[in-house]
Amino acid sequence: MRIMTKNIQLKSKGETDIIDITDHVSQAIEESSVSNGIATVFVAGSTAALTTIEYEPGLKHDFPQMLSRVAPKDIVYEHDNTWHDGNGHSHVRASLIGPSLTIPVVGGKLTLGTWQQIVFLEMDTRPRNRNVIVQMLGE
Repeated sequence: MRIMTKNIQLKSKGETDIIDITDHVSQAIEESSVSNGIATVFVAGSTAALTTIEYEPGLKHDFPQMLSRVAPKDIVYEHDNTWHDGNGHSHVRASLIGPSLTIPVVGGKLTLGTWQQIVFLEMDTRPRNRNVIVQMLGE
């Protein structure tokens, strides 16, 4: 059994930035020499998230719109009353989506569907430097 960890450094443009990181994660798998196992992808930070979508213009528009309906910016968040940083909605949105994914690795490849990409979602109100950790476990 082998465990390998790689870091992916990202620079986001701020709120609603969606970055396809599938190639970065695939490269980490390739460099790890793990043929069969799992890859856990985790973003460090409470105002960012990871998920899978079809990375295409329509969904890149629809996904932030959905988040604005579920956790709107223009309501009161106690976080903002405490910290006065205006990103209470960012924390709520990120926690709804979640900070990590686990993806099976078979034959040295991620087992993603044809139209399924791994995406990083920036929820914070300003550009950020982000660290995405990819940890592979397998043989």
